[in-house]
Amino acid sequence: MGKTKGIHCDAHVHTTFSTDGDAAVEDVIEAAVQKGLEAVCVTDHLDLDFPFYEDLGKHAFLFNIEEYVQKLDSLRGEHAGRLKVRTGIELGLQPHLADACRRLTKKHPFDFVIGSVHLVDGKDPYYRESFGEIGDEELYRAAFEATLENVKAVDSFDVLGHVDYVVRYGKGQERGYSYLQYAEILDEILKTVIAKGKGIELNTAGLRYGLGFCNPHPDVLRRYRELGGEIVTVGSDAHKVEHVAWEFERAAEILLACGFRHYTEFEARKPNFVSLC
Repeated sequence: MGKTKGIHCDAHVHTTFSTDGDAAVEDVIEAAVQKGLEAVCVTDHLDLDFPFYEDLGKHAFLFNIEEYVQKLDSLRGEHAGRLKVRTGIELGLQPHLADACRRLTKKHPFDFVIGSVHLVDGKDPYYRESFGEIGDEELYRAAFEATLENVKAVDSFDVLGHVDYVVRYGKGQERGYSYLQYAEILDEILKTVIAKGKGIELNTAGLRYGLGFCNPHPDVLRRYRELGGEIVTVGSDAHKVEHVAWEFERAAEILLACGFRHYTEFEARKPNFVSLC
């Protein structure tokens, strides 16, 4: 297969190190090779203090980081000259975990850290029923308020993950959601990210969830650019091998349409800007 148009690194993939991952890390890496990528960053879920859900078990989204880093180091050596294998992590952000996140990211040699907000009022929107009868507008606003609280409190990440992914789990999904409806709080989130020297990601999984757009919505991505944001990584959020590099040609087109001429890859926590043209 030929190389994906403009984007040559999937910076958000999951393996069986993640509680919800279905693919062995070796298979994810092989899928990246088959898709014609030049690099892949494995970013398995680490959510400290995650609530208990029966289907996930007691230790959801926790794993042995030393074993993880060693495994990726070994695979990096095996694939040298064939594919750049980078070590990342997707940290679940919560304000009270700021110190723990800082210690963890200082201790381990990650190339890239995604900071994602997976909990709203201590609950996971994936379990929509746990929010009772509240409407989508109330849920979305609560999620954006939680995101703002987290990006203000926590510094130990490189990009903010899937900014408006909560829309995946709304009863009406994108119906009733627009950038303009939440512009004030979304702008504050984006301004905080930019002021801290962080970035955001373009997460193509929204297309798999039937939203018709990546996360964030192009209007949010365009606004980020208008506010001076430059750092944008691209990730499929794959949990299965067939989802690696999902819709990357379309992602490149979206970035160009929103005013970007490059995307970003991280190595040793340093951003590298890669031309889309």
